[in-house]
Amino acid sequence: MIRGAAGPTLVLVLAVGVLVAAGVTLLLERSLTRILLGIILLGNGVNLLILLGGRSGAAPLVGSTSQGEMSDALPQAMVLTAVVITFGLTAFLLAVAYRSWYTSGDDEVQDDLEDRQIVRLAESNEVSTADLGGEGPDEDPEQVDPEPARRRLHRDGEKP
Repeated sequence: MIRGAAGPTLVLVLAVGVLVAAGVTLLLERSLTRILLGIILLGNGVNLLILLGGRSGAAPLVGSTSQGEMSDALPQAMVLTAVVITFGLTAFLLAVAYRSWYTSGDDEVQDDLEDRQIVRLAESNEVSTADLGGEGPDEDPEQVDPEPARRRLHRDGEKP
């Protein structure tokens, strides 16, 4: 007979659902602080889900109990690894959010040119056009990042 073989309780399954739902909702925000909180909640929800997938039982030490009564150590090792990775990602995002706040006074992610173009096309109900110019990849300004202005002027024979 296996001790503690009961499946996950409804409370734990609901906790996973709430953590993942709240994490995904916060990830869709524009503030880096909310994105950071979303990643933390999502990571904790997924860690709890991984732990719920493992078999419960006695400590997985050889010789202490029979193999049928031991808990599965793999989900525990995966969660420990995920906690370390989430901690590193949290530290990185904290540094990015602080740098954004320090340089601009706000931690909100700004729209870039492509975001504004997509919004404009969506408002006018247009379809974006394909690049049918026929020029090669080196001549197409949409496909190649332009060099800095100094190099461009120097390359054309003008003084910077």
